[in-house]
Amino acid sequence: MPLPLPALNPLGARILAWVSGAALLWLVVAVQLFVNVDPLSVHRTDAVIMLGGAAAERLPVAQQMQRDYGIPVLVLSHTDTRGNIAADDACNAADFPNSRLLCFRPDEYDTRGEARAIGKIAEANGWKSITVVTSSYHVSRAQRLMEQCTTADVQMVNSHPQLSLGQWLRRFVIETGGLLDVSLRPECTSQQTGAQRTGT
Repeated sequence: MPLPLPALNPLGARILAWVSGAALLWLVVAVQLFVNVDPLSVHRTDAVIMLGGAAAERLPVAQQMQRDYGIPVLVLSHTDTRGNIAADDACNAADFPNSRLLCFRPDEYDTRGEARAIGKIAEANGWKSITVVTSSYHVSRAQRLMEQCTTADVQMVNSHPQLSLGQWLRRFVIETGGLLDVSLRPECTSQQTGAQRTGT
């Protein structure tokens, strides 16, 4: 017969219960922040912007938004990175200047760099509203950064990544840390300084 497991002392039991409860609460919150983020409604904006990475998943959503809502311009983050091939190919194949397509290279290939660039582009073009397309797990952090770097109204629209359970858990950890980071270290000082930034 298997040996009985040793009983936890009261303190150990309380710690285990607290850790288990905290982990469960975090998972519930993470699902709401990084999975269940479909917008209740969407509307036409001055531009639709696809953030770099996972372009095979994000680009069709951005293109459909442009078609369905008659959005004047599609803006693509052009990074020449493996995960961004679909968007990079669209930029490389296009003729510029192009009234329907704008491609930009952020000074840093991360969401902070993109937020800074998008703030300047929106300012230069006089956009009052933008739609930003990214993967569902990235929506909360990206929205926080966009709102820190532009005074335009920001509408977030998500694509739906196909991830394994392990990949989702990894994303939960990464994005939880990312949300804390952008909350503790805002990117563009404040929205109020947006009108003073120079355009690109």
